[in-house]
Amino acid sequence: MGSFRGHALPGTYFFLMGLWWSTKSILKYVSKKQKRSCYPSSKASFQRVELVEGIIIIFMALSGIGGEQFLNGGPSLILYKEGQWNQLTGWHHCTMYFFFGLLGVANILCSTINSLPASLVKLMMSNAFFVEAFIFYNHTHGREMLDIFVHQMLVLVVLLTGLVTFLEFLIRNNVLVELLRTSLVILQGTWFWQVAFVLYPLSGSPKWDLNDHGNRMFLTICFCWHYALTYMIIGVNCVFVIWLVRWRLRRLCPSEVELLKNTEQEQESEEEV
Repeated sequence: MGSFRGHALPGTYFFLMGLWWSTKSILKYVSKKQKRSCYPSSKASFQRVELVEGIIIIFMALSGIGGEQFLNGGPSLILYKEGQWNQLTGWHHCTMYFFFGLLGVANILCSTINSLPASLVKLMMSNAFFVEAFIFYNHTHGREMLDIFVHQMLVLVVLLTGLVTFLEFLIRNNVLVELLRTSLVILQGTWFWQVAFVLYPLSGSPKWDLNDHGNRMFLTICFCWHYALTYMIIGVNCVFVIWLVRWRLRRLCPSEVELLKNTEQEQESEEEV
């Protein structure tokens, strides 16, 4: 991970998974609101989605571990070499990927074994985020000021994500809590990219002064901009998913769409009265 690509890869993974999780949460919420027999969604279809999601998460975890261990002179699975620890920061990152791989395993098991509680996935997800926060909290010993600061912001986001995910474990099927968690996951993804540009600027780009307090103040503002961007992304995604569901309903059963419109108009009239 000590490179631009090493930060961009997990950033891309977190961004894509956050975007997907927000889409899934909105879709579940909209499908429950419709409650129409012709709507093409079922518990079985969502279980298949969970299965595929678990396989993808495991692939992401394995690709991250493989990249850390074997690319750019990685430790190659050697933890202790020539009387000293061998590239412990790389092992930190592998440990993070490993716990997200366990999340993928939980996804697969819960989608194939009906006796397992569905909340196990949220428990494993919160554990993965807590481990990630713990790792990055102890990841910056002896580094420069700006390097420590951008990782502190990452620890803050990851810790909040773990807490919100654990809240999901306690409070099931709350779409607002789910979207809050996905917004934090997307923020992790975009912030990983920001860290990559700060610590490992591309060739031709100006280097950041890692001991400049002005840069730290700017990145504080930039962090807030990143979070605002996540809400814009989720808002656009929400509008798109609702439009897509209505478009599918209109194609499959136009009479249901008219009934839905009439019901909504009646509810609005009752609220006005």
